[in-house]
Amino acid sequence: MPSYTIKHVTRYSYAAEVIDGANQIMLYPLADERLQVARHEVCVSSDAGTLKGTPIDTYVDAFGNTVGVFTLLEPHTVLVIESSAHVTTQPIQFPMDEEPAERQWQDLHSRQFDPAFIDFLTHEEFKSLADVQATLRQLTSEAEKPLKNALLLSEYVFDHFEYRQGVTNVETPAEDIWQLKAGVCQDFAHILLALLRQIGIPARYVSGYVCPKKEEGEAEVRGIGATHAWVEAYIPFYGWLGLDPTNNTIVNDGHVRMAVGRNFPDCTPVKGTYKGIGTHKLHVSVQIEYAKPEKSEAPSLAPAPVYQVPDPEMPANSFRLYQQQMQQQQ
Repeated sequence: MPSYTIKHVTRYSYAAEVIDGANQIMLYPLADERLQVARHEVCVSSDAGTLKGTPIDTYVDAFGNTVGVFTLLEPHTVLVIESSAHVTTQPIQFPMDEEPAERQWQDLHSRQFDPAFIDFLTHEEFKSLADVQATLRQLTSEAEKPLKNALLLSEYVFDHFEYRQGVTNVETPAEDIWQLKAGVCQDFAHILLALLRQIGIPARYVSGYVCPKKEEGEAEVRGIGATHAWVEAYIPFYGWLGLDPTNNTIVNDGHVRMAVGRNFPDCTPVKGTYKGIGTHKLHVSVQIEYAKPEKSEAPSLAPAPVYQVPDPEMPANSFRLYQQQMQQQQ
């Protein structure tokens, strides 16, 4: 039962004063039978004054995620959103997978028009659909159980797609990722999501954190130091099983979920709008440690990259800029 402290800081620095900011955050760990949240706090501050004393309004969306919303109407040049959490994770119970393949596929076929699953079965548009389907015919078969097919597809993405930063962005469609055979964790999740849905396995997008391994000698996992993305596949007579194609692993007690949805836009950690000049810098820092993090004299944002945005002719979309920054960190 590992315990982690997670500190996620997002800092916007604007070139001139901006006003009327409206923001949405999805930074709340999803508590369930395998994730206990001992403490979680979100603090929003600016050079116009702190919002810590003002509660952030929250609601639960259609997918069960906690969503926070707040506004900052006063003129400001700095906005900082800091999420701090202490969580404990439990190992999952792996599927026994005892039911015959035929019965499992029948169960999946019966869910094609189930409102609880329709959103997670919607197919991605592919210009290269014939190529995608040819690959799926080589890899998958209903003679095998859905779990085995899902694991094979996750392994295929890990083996055949290069983990490379800077070649995609958050708006890159699955078709382009398929042609590039490269990207970051969001792209790996995007492709696996599309492949699973093509063969009739419900799949949903997950945003969260992957935590560092404590054991010495184990391979470093991809995605540490930023938000991470993976997929959950629905396995008949078991439920949702997390698959991390970026690391070719079944999600266990080293992953912490923040949000689930149909795709990335359903799970965006921070997005918002404001009035003012588009020129700004964005710092994002994610620090994850076992138990309580050791105190450091270095500021929490020191290791974070800086993303500088020039003033465009039209006001910048801070949601898109945030997405691009997260891509560069993964």
